[in-house]
Amino acid sequence: MLFKIVTKEGFRSLVDQLLASNEVIGPRRVGVRRNGKPEHQFLPIERFEDMDLDYEKTAFSAKTYFLPFRETLSRTRFKNGDWQQEISYRVQPRALVGLHACDINALLKLDKVMLRGPFPSPYYLSRRKNTFVVGIDHDPCETGFCASLGEDTVTHGFDLFLTDLGDRYFVSIDSDRGFRVLHSVPVRDITEDDRRAYQEVRRRIASGFKVHLRFENLPTLLDIEFESPVWKKWGDKCLSCGACAMVCPTCYCYGVYERICQDFKECTKVKQLYSCNLIDFAVVAGGHNFRPTRHTRLKYRYYHQHRGFVEAYDEPKCVGCNRCGDACLAGINPPDVIRDLQAEEAS
Repeated sequence: MLFKIVTKEGFRSLVDQLLASNEVIGPRRVGVRRNGKPEHQFLPIERFEDMDLDYEKTAFSAKTYFLPFRETLSRTRFKNGDWQQEISYRVQPRALVGLHACDINALLKLDKVMLRGPFPSPYYLSRRKNTFVVGIDHDPCETGFCASLGEDTVTHGFDLFLTDLGDRYFVSIDSDRGFRVLHSVPVRDITEDDRRAYQEVRRRIASGFKVHLRFENLPTLLDIEFESPVWKKWGDKCLSCGACAMVCPTCYCYGVYERICQDFKECTKVKQLYSCNLIDFAVVAGGHNFRPTRHTRLKYRYYHQHRGFVEAYDEPKCVGCNRCGDACLAGINPPDVIRDLQAEEAS
């Protein structure tokens, strides 16, 4: 990986260049959250000033731009006495500016499923390859626990990654296109003073986390506590609304349905994200529901995050952003659930 220094004005010029030939997405302030803090979302920007790079976390993750909530997979029309199918992938160049390390790590987890699985998704691949990713370091958010999972730093999966050193940015370069774009503005090599300043910022960030969790041996703990009353305790609170999956940067479960015109001359196949907490998620043909109760659905969501994904990909699916806890109207937080399970085992 290469490292360079760019001034704040130089980075502004870089964003202006991206705006000239790309759709640019960045963190924008959109209101106030329930806790009184500013609320941000990743939204299209038209100028550099539209962004607020000094944000805590967005309510929704950048997953929205790679796995949209709803998308058309194909459209079939009856024309000239025959059926004709239309399939299109997004190819418009896009830049995502201001992603935090945990959100980039979330994309890397989605890559394992959507790009390196037995059935790669061409829709996801098109968006991923055509998106220029610029990450940025940030002070720890109040409810996040990404450091406990090792997701507070990132070493790949981006084009450029910035660390704010006051009057300049320390830039990590992870791709050829990142190198080319960065060198379209004035940059310089890093000095010993830059290294020391960078290390000091990283130490400050690492020491600022308020939520600390132990994740060692959690997959085994989940198996041991499979019938724990902890699941019933938290499951009884669950509203089965699916909000946790919608804001989660790594949840990717979906359903596919078809819309057929009444004249039977056109059919559209649509993919829509879904949630394992919804009551009909595990309903099969014949009407049987393998997870009819709220606590079993809640339990299996945690199993997928911290047991099933570990078995398949050697790491948890969760990145510790705690968007699910922030969005949950019932007050269900992963740190509270996991601590209850650990206390149950210790008792």
